[in-house]
This record gives sequence, C-alpha cells and structure tokens, in this order.
Amino acid sequence: MSFELDVITLFPGMFDALAQYGITGKANRNNIFQLSTWNPRDFTSDNYRTIDDSPYGGGPGMVMLPQPLDEAICAAKKKQAGLGINRAQVIYLTPQGKRLDQELATRLSKLPGLILLCGRYEGIDERLIKNQVNMEISIGDYVISGGELAAMVLIDTIVRLLPGTLGDPQSANQDSFSCHLLDFPHFTRPEVYKGDNVPKVLMSGNHAEIKRWRLQQALGRTWLRRPDLLAAKIASGMTKEEEKLLEEFKQSNKQN
Repeated sequence: MSFELDVITLFPGMFDALAQYGITGKANRNNIFQLSTWNPRDFTSDNYRTIDDSPYGGGPGMVMLPQPLDEAICAAKKKQAGLGINRAQVIYLTPQGKRLDQELATRLSKLPGLILLCGRYEGIDERLIKNQVNMEISIGDYVISGGELAAMVLIDTIVRLLPGTLGDPQSANQDSFSCHLLDFPHFTRPEVYKGDNVPKVLMSGNHAEIKRWRLQQALGRTWLRRPDLLAAKIASGMTKEEEKLLEEFKQSNKQN
C-alpha cells in the first residue's frame, strides 16, 4: 500500500513539482506514495468562494475561515478511511509548531498517511486547530508566505525515507542528521581538480580505513559547525572509537 498524502491548500498547482520531478516524482510514479490536494474554495457556500475574513479584535491581515478548511479535512479523512486509514493524522504547517528534524520525519514516515494543512494570510481560526489538528510543525524560525513550501519540505523529507524511494537503501541512513551527525565530504572525478587532490585514503581501496575516515570527518564537521547536534550525539551515547576519532580530529584541527 502506498503512503497517502492529502494536502489542504489554496494553491494545488504548487505540488505538481513534487509529483512530477526528481526523487519524489519517481516515487509517485512507482506508487510509493500518492498525493492528493484539496482546495478549501471548493468547500465554500457563497458566490465569491470566500475563504477568509478580518480578525475579531481588529488588527492587520485576514484569517482563514474554519468551515471550508473543516470540510476539506473531512473529505480527505473520508478518502483515507476508504483506503483503510482510520484516524488520519492532520498536521498544520506553522512557525508555532514543533521543529522538523530527521527523527520526527522518520517517525512520520512509519504512518500509513498524513493530511497536511497549509495556512495563509495571518493564519487560520484557532477553533479549527483545536478540533482537527493533531500536530503543528515548523521548518524553522522564519516567516514564509504560506504553508505550501513548508509542506513540500516535509513531504520530500518523508518520501525519501519510504522503502523503495532511494536506489540504495543505505543512502537515507547515511544522510546528514540520521545519527546526530553532519555528512562527511564527498569526492568524484577528476582525481586532481585545480590543484586539490582527492584524499589518499579514498583511493586506497581499504574499505575499513575509508569507513573510519568518513566517520571521523562526520564527527569533526559536526563539532565545527553544529555543536548542538554533537551534544545530542554525546547524550545518545558515543562509542570509544568515535570518542577517539573526534579527539584526533580536534588535535589535528588545532595544529592546522
């Protein structure tokens, strides 16, 4: 059974890029996931297809009405229920939500499907969130024009974790953040480019040494660039080998 994704959005066409191109496009064609969009305007009852109004209490901007969103979510839930997915999880993309990370994406990828709610304007009526939303997710501490781009980031992150999406099953496991570490450096042809050589260890054919070098580079990069991630790695437990490799990297970095 494919992973079911239903997106509540005023701009369904934005999601064509995910369904048609790149890794997600291939996964969609291979039925690894299915993507459906629901436009709240299709669930309005007035001639103007109104989906927003001014906020109670005054203030700038507009707020999305609860009724069209509510009915769109119910339609998506009914579709998923027909596929055997009961009590589908509804996620609202908002700066106020839990920060998206690899651990959260991995957890969500284990579900049979999701309903993603994309807000616009100043946000959506709080009563809709209270009654329909199971989780709020943020992709970072900044503001974008709507939830569509955030939903696309979340979808891409999840889909690449689904079995069969990546050609090599180990690719997802080696991605940055999978083990609280940034990725190691990558090199390809030519062996020398503008005076810079590929590290000799990568040319040695010694797979044990290559694996050791890559782990050390991942540890070192994380120490240099993301000490917060390294703290999480240490908290989760490091092996003696990892501790030794990191200390060697630190000493080498001091000398340089």
